[in-house]
Amino acid sequence: MASSRACSLLSVITLSLILTTTDASSRSLPTPHKTTVLDVVSSLQQTQHILSLDTTLSSLTTTTTTIPERSDPVFLNSSSPLSLELHSRDTLVASQHKDYKSLVLSRLDRDSSRVAGIFTKIRFAVEGIDRSDLKPVYNDETLYRPEDLTTPVVSGASQGSGEYFSRIGVGTPAKEMFMVLDTGSDINWIQCQPCSDCYQQSDPVFDPASSSTFKSLSCSAPQCGSLEVSACRSDKCLYQVSYGDGSFTVGDYATDTVTFGTNGKVNDVALGCGHDNEGLFTGAAGLLGLGGGALSMTNQIKATSFSYCLVDRDSGKSSSLDFNSVRVGAGDATAPLLHNSKIDTFYYVGLSGFSVGGQQVSLPSSVFAVDASGGGGVILDCGTAVTRLQTQAYNSLRDAFVKLTANLKRGTSSISLFDTCYDFSSLSTVKVPTVAFHFTGGKSIDLPAKNYLIPVDDAGTFCFAFAPTSSSLSIIGNVQQQGTRITYDLANNLIGLSANQC
Repeated sequence: MASSRACSLLSVITLSLILTTTDASSRSLPTPHKTTVLDVVSSLQQTQHILSLDTTLSSLTTTTTTIPERSDPVFLNSSSPLSLELHSRDTLVASQHKDYKSLVLSRLDRDSSRVAGIFTKIRFAVEGIDRSDLKPVYNDETLYRPEDLTTPVVSGASQGSGEYFSRIGVGTPAKEMFMVLDTGSDINWIQCQPCSDCYQQSDPVFDPASSSTFKSLSCSAPQCGSLEVSACRSDKCLYQVSYGDGSFTVGDYATDTVTFGTNGKVNDVALGCGHDNEGLFTGAAGLLGLGGGALSMTNQIKATSFSYCLVDRDSGKSSSLDFNSVRVGAGDATAPLLHNSKIDTFYYVGLSGFSVGGQQVSLPSSVFAVDASGGGGVILDCGTAVTRLQTQAYNSLRDAFVKLTANLKRGTSSISLFDTCYDFSSLSTVKVPTVAFHFTGGKSIDLPAKNYLIPVDDAGTFCFAFAPTSSSLSIIGNVQQQGTRITYDLANNLIGLSANQC
């Protein structure tokens, strides 16, 4: 009897210990988080490739500059599809940098100037500064005197120096030239002869006298009246665009025929013919404005949609810019395309938040909203490189990422824009937490690891490629857009995002 009670007691104690141990073990296991793989070796190989890319052997610099005459269709409606090849800046402009870190610093310097320009342009719109305050001043005894422009000179400051290019033809017969692609600008412009001061470009500078379809616009033309900064001389409309880094273009505002490769042409496109141009536009002949304003290329050709896929800037590859031909697919992530009543240039997107490792980041619902004054919100911009987030949103995202990467070796970087870096010098691949954008409407898209962990040198230092801003405006930049086809469905006010569609 005593023996039986002892065995029973022992069984109870053993079972209790098993249950206790099992319960403790289950509590100590961390909740698994969603991960993806960063290919460290491939990223570092591309840093070497882009520095050694010989642009003189590239087809980009050997393309015939005159398009033969032929009876191409004239696109006068909103349904005509057309497509242009899209290239990154570093495949056009030969690198002058001794190492990859200096290239990164150069990119980020341009990036900071652009972001400052965007913030200034939107702030002026929100504060209601009238364009009459931005009139250029010229001297009748000189051709153009940009140094005499009245302050504040910020029209077009959002345009930046350009990171992606397409090749189009201007004039009759058409002369092909590289143009900066810019969703943050409305004004199309090219450098023109005679040059008071022109920067170096890869194609011959356009001579308006060689085009039978070139026409100067009068001061009473509606296109002239739509410019933010304009002036009049001998009844010819003058335009001026200036930039956050001090770059500018000044010249005649005119119309000419624009040819899109073998797709066809559009007559009477308004564009600036710049005779005095200075700044960081090396390589490109001018700028192709794809913003939402009345003078942008998208509005002038009456496009119902356009899309692009930005290849990795270090890859040396190309993709396409398409009008009216790419539709938002059923499997795409979608987001509302929003409008700011104070400024029509920029494309606002309905962003609700993020997740890291599959876990939602806690944020106030108002953090990405456009307020009653027109401030705040989130814009998509192909010319900004690194995504800028309102400070509270950035801190929450970064902290969530750091929490799930405690096992990774932290690195140091002298680049002040980035505060979270890692040392992957001894790794060929590494598992990292996923980062996803969540949009209003319930859809989301996971970013590839290389879109948020980028090399900042060739030694294996990778940084978390987001940055905080004290502005209430957030900007989704091209580093996060790379490898994703972005479709702007203008007719239905919808943004579509298709991963791996370059």
